[in-house]
Amino acid sequence: MTFSFLAGNLALDFAASVASRDTVAEEKLPDADALAEWVTNSHAVAKAPAISGAEFGRAIELREAIYRAARARATGQRPAAADIAQINAVAAHPTPIPRYEGDAVVNRGSIDAVLALIARAAQDALADDRLRPCEGKDCTRLFIDSSRAHSRRWCGMAGCGDRAKAATYRRHRASSKMSE
Repeated sequence: MTFSFLAGNLALDFAASVASRDTVAEEKLPDADALAEWVTNSHAVAKAPAISGAEFGRAIELREAIYRAARARATGQRPAAADIAQINAVAAHPTPIPRYEGDAVVNRGSIDAVLALIARAAQDALADDRLRPCEGKDCTRLFIDSSRAHSRRWCGMAGCGDRAKAATYRRHRASSKMSE
């Protein structure tokens, strides 16, 4: 599976592993193997650890708590106390351990360590005033707006940004033809 990392925050990219939540709700992490692939692609650790069914379930529960809390915060609402408590509890665990090996630094750790890293990234995102929802049609991704003018509207230009600009162009072109 191909995963995208557009949010500028590991936890927000993890939450985006369900695409178009309000419409088709495309699940990109259907099982522990897909989660292991996501973990490897995220570079949270050099090699994904084995993930049990129970660990997979905890990861999905954390993902959903992160999404609900971040969505609430990005839309000016107060996140649910239960979601914040879950994020804080997971963040309290040790994170992956960096090691210098063969001219590179590599991170190693269990899935619980990876989830702690993700939860700490969620804490950072929730505390960041630049947290935004994508304005793309049917997109439910959240991102950190690191643009110079803090005016980013889409999770990424390839995809939501391109579709929005193309739709604007088509509307402009159609109205121009009507006025001729």
